[in-house]
Amino acid sequence: MSFFAEVGFDGGLRELAQRLGITHQNLFRYFPTKEALIDRVYQEVYLSRWQPEWESLLRQPKRSLEARLTDFYKVYLHAIFRYEWVRIFVFAGLKNVGISQRYLTLIQAKVIAPLAIELRSLAEGPKARKSPPSAQEMEVAWGLHGELFYLAVRRWVYNMPVPDDLDAIIEAAITRFMQGAPAAMRSLSKQRPSVKTRAQAASNLEEPSRRSRSRTPFADG
Repeated sequence: MSFFAEVGFDGGLRELAQRLGITHQNLFRYFPTKEALIDRVYQEVYLSRWQPEWESLLRQPKRSLEARLTDFYKVYLHAIFRYEWVRIFVFAGLKNVGISQRYLTLIQAKVIAPLAIELRSLAEGPKARKSPPSAQEMEVAWGLHGELFYLAVRRWVYNMPVPDDLDAIIEAAITRFMQGAPAAMRSLSKQRPSVKTRAQAASNLEEPSRRSRSRTPFADG
């Protein structure tokens, strides 16, 4: 894993075999293609480190959303705040090898989309949970995750210092997020047409079609 974290995905299997002190043929027995090796990296570095109990931290309706997010990100950020995890993730995204996209799809399904629905519910009431989040609502929900992940990018990609007390940063970030995100959702809801407005618009579109169908040929002649 350290090989990809150091040189990215431009390095070949032969170079990797030399680094491991084995023959290229021996490596080829286990990973016949570079794609097979990349898939193993994804399984080992990302999927195997995802813990199902993290999801349970977010699904405790009797606790406030702020408390649940704090518990989740205090565990999650410490788990991914690692040289190999962050650098492989960034290299994979730059080379479009599929690791970053697959992992972000998982995060979107398990964290971001449910968060967007919860934020909308805070802004509009429980009935707002019924429909899936819009693209704009998803962007609001992504904001917190992106801010916290950027700490890891600063540390392991840009080699810039970050504070040692990550928990304090997480708490402050979530406090800011919870002050702003529900307001952003309320703003989006005001821009969204009501059910009545959408129904009226649909009716207006259908009316000319009904009138044209009711006319017979040469009716005006």
